[in-house]
Amino acid sequence: MPASLYKYVDMNISIEALGLLVKKAQYRQHRAVETKLAPLGVSLVQWNALREIERNPGVSLHRLAELTFNSDQAFGTLAARLLKLALIERRAGLGRATIHQLTPKGADILGQCGPLVQEAVADAFAPLSESDRVELSRLLTTLLDAAPKLP
Repeated sequence: MPASLYKYVDMNISIEALGLLVKKAQYRQHRAVETKLAPLGVSLVQWNALREIERNPGVSLHRLAELTFNSDQAFGTLAARLLKLALIERRAGLGRATIHQLTPKGADILGQCGPLVQEAVADAFAPLSESDRVELSRLLTTLLDAAPKLP
């Protein structure tokens, strides 16, 4: 195994150091995705919002906020930007609900983003073998399944 720039490969790794490694790996992947999406004029946050709007037609703003790891207020601000860019549109739902959907332009941009995001994520995990990726998935799923549910 080549020497790591991160001096954390140790049988006695602290929980803090382990958490920092997860955060650094996530940050590196996010930066790679941002770099790939930049020529399209779309950020990772915007791509994620477009993806969840497409995947979850008719859901509330609150649910979209949850799915995109945003507060309701932050997602509302994000949706306003996507509206201004003509990537989404709003329509009335049941009661006071507002439904978001992609415009044709938004669907086109989302389609262009997909291969770029896939490439960036594949590059991020390229150093891991298939069995390493399966094991990482198993370990992260174990952590997520055991974590207390957030309100």
